[in-house]
Amino acid sequence: MKINAHASFALFTVALLLAPASLAASLYRYTNEEGVTVVDYQVPAAYVGKGYEILNKDGMVVEVVPRELTGEEKKVRNAQQELEFEARAEERRLREWDESLLLRYSTLEDIEAARERALRDLRIRLSILKGNKRSLKQQVESYQAQAADLERSGREVDVARISAIEDIQAEIATTERSINDRAEEIELVSAAYQKDIDRFKQLLEVVALRQSLLARQRAEREKEEADPRR
Repeated sequence: MKINAHASFALFTVALLLAPASLAASLYRYTNEEGVTVVDYQVPAAYVGKGYEILNKDGMVVEVVPRELTGEEKKVRNAQQELEFEARAEERRLREWDESLLLRYSTLEDIEAARERALRDLRIRLSILKGNKRSLKQQVESYQAQAADLERSGREVDVARISAIEDIQAEIATTERSINDRAEEIELVSAAYQKDIDRFKQLLEVVALRQSLLARQRAEREKEEADPRR
């Protein structure tokens, strides 16, 4: 059953009168390839992807099925959805960060003190590692001096001494890696605390702005209440 736009209403009414109730509740309206509005009991497969409306027995639209998006439109939609997802994730991250800061600290001084405690512990560990490295290097130098003395005296350097030098040099290499790791950790911890400090400053600025606005509103309200002409 196909209907042009001018006869649509009249024929739709006839369809409701003649069709069984089960069919009358399942009418669809779509636009064919000539641009003509059609009401029918089904939507041809060729037009399903172009979107259609589902009508109830009173001819009212109960559901609108949108047309399928083109490939380019899907790319745009997916990109928009990804941006929205990232924005919500960032908003959630900042909210959790703010809550954590306000829970742990009351002032900027609290954060700075926590930073100094953390860095002090890391610096102590770094200092210990550097001390161990110096001690190991001294041991190697001592063994190497002993080996040189043996060679100058025409004697062969014993395997145990060579093995000890190699073991200590391997331990020095491991210690150097640990020193680099601790130095990098100090930089990361310092940067993380600095971010906390910067964020806490922003929170304080927001709080100060809100307090200023509230104070201004309160002053204006009190002024209005005190003015007898109002």
